[in-house]
Amino acid sequence: MKKFVMVMMTLSLAAVLAACGGSDGGSGNNEGNNNGQGEQASGQQEMPQPDLEGVPDVVAKVNGEEITKKEFESTYKGQFQRMAMQSQMSGQKLDQDKLKKQTAEGMVGSELLIQEVNNRDYEASQKEVDETLNELAKQNQLGSKDEFLSALKEQGMKEDEIMSQVETQVKVDKLISEESGSTEPTEKELKQAYDQFKSQREQMSQNGNGNGNGGGDIPSYEEMKSDLKTQVQRQKEMEAQQKIIDQLREKADVTINI
Repeated sequence: MKKFVMVMMTLSLAAVLAACGGSDGGSGNNEGNNNGQGEQASGQQEMPQPDLEGVPDVVAKVNGEEITKKEFESTYKGQFQRMAMQSQMSGQKLDQDKLKKQTAEGMVGSELLIQEVNNRDYEASQKEVDETLNELAKQNQLGSKDEFLSALKEQGMKEDEIMSQVETQVKVDKLISEESGSTEPTEKELKQAYDQFKSQREQMSQNGNGNGNGGGDIPSYEEMKSDLKTQVQRQKEMEAQQKIIDQLREKADVTINI
């Protein structure tokens, strides 16, 4: 019932980590603590709950395959928790109707990818599975694949479920690589990403959000190059993945009931 978890994680992870990384990179967490502890406490008291009223038994159909209410609710709760935390940090109200539609669309995209890789003769070796587990652990700021597996097990997932989903993710990665070619960032793209980061940090300082976070504290391009490479490559992979989903969607029979 949780076949979408790993692929949905990949679909949403870039945006989530970009927000978290932006806060970490700009010492946003410290700023929030220094400038608005009362607001943060108030936000915690007003933490919304996921609104699942009216979700239909069949949320969507993709080429005859049903996305059920139970599958949707499981995925939505995970998405909601992450977005509610971001909403608290940003002070912006979370639009649950919009998030439900985005979650349903994401699940449709995941199902399209799963169907496509199942139609192709892809295999996932143990080495590839281990590499993907290590990458997912890193993306989720965990020290090792064992920590990542333990975290998923604590959420009620069984190891055979997890491994099956990781194998699917390996195959999805192969599909993206085959269809999009190289996603290796160019030097120009890395420098553009650095300039954007630097501009954001300078803007934060000008807005008075940086106690000691002025321009002098901005890491150099060389210091950030490795992280920038990971970030830009992930963004390019996400864009390639969405392009494939869009192409599959054009010829697919999809009905969304939410």
